[in-house]
Amino acid sequence: MTKHHFRASHWHNVLGTLPPALTVASGDSVITETIDSHGFDKDGVHRAPEPNPMNGPIFVTGAEPGDALKVEILRMTPISDTGWTRAALAGNVVDPEFVRGLPPRDKTIWRIDRDALTVTPDPPVPGLENFVLPLQPMIGCFGVAPALGQAFSTATSAENGGNMDYRGFGPGATVWFPVAVPGALFFLGDCHAVQGDGEIVGTGIETCFEVEVRLTVEKGRALVWPRGESATEIYSVGNARPLDQALQHATTDMFNWLCSDYGLSPAAASHLMGQVVRYDVGNVFDPAYTMVCRIEKKWLSKR
Repeated sequence: MTKHHFRASHWHNVLGTLPPALTVASGDSVITETIDSHGFDKDGVHRAPEPNPMNGPIFVTGAEPGDALKVEILRMTPISDTGWTRAALAGNVVDPEFVRGLPPRDKTIWRIDRDALTVTPDPPVPGLENFVLPLQPMIGCFGVAPALGQAFSTATSAENGGNMDYRGFGPGATVWFPVAVPGALFFLGDCHAVQGDGEIVGTGIETCFEVEVRLTVEKGRALVWPRGESATEIYSVGNARPLDQALQHATTDMFNWLCSDYGLSPAAASHLMGQVVRYDVGNVFDPAYTMVCRIEKKWLSKR
């Protein structure tokens, strides 16, 4: 297998059927440097317009509609000493009458200690003078081209992935996307140093990373929604609005996964999910919301 060092020179604000920037074989890994969600690189140079400019697309040889693209997030190394967030909760996550009392949505700078792997607001926020967070890298926006020649904005998400902002999409995670076009056409960007559930200030700690991923085609694994796996859990991802529709997509996909890959009957899958399933909120700021339905592997055994 080959390791590719991909230096992006153009970035995209959509995930769609665009000319490949790189072609790789199934099983190859790619190392690339991302820029932040406003298009600034690690040196503070503005490279592309917002929102969430993506590196790619990467054409994976052998990927065809009806397959799945397996994406292993091998490594995320910070390459900038700073990141930024907004300084107030988003208006859509609080009661409507409460919005006028929120502070201004100014930009707050965060200092990234690349040796200690910590993040702190700079200057300190009054009341949080000793606030230090461990670095918890994640990819905010990534996925593949959608079907039918569509191009979806990097501000939102759908069956093909996109701007899901789920904190579980970090080093060690494996994610599968449904392939809808030849080569899959994989995009990634919008990396965060830290982010809470929901991206409820409208940002994570936005910064730049060197990301290493391995891309593998799984033939004939027809998916509807993105799926993921950590060392201890499997999870299904639904992207839609309203939030209950995203939950329905994620729950349905998990049910189908348990029945097809783990050999459970519909009754057994229902009983298992009813008692051990857990839900995470990925994004509740963008046009499509993200819900994640997850189950610990200790409850599962493949047939």
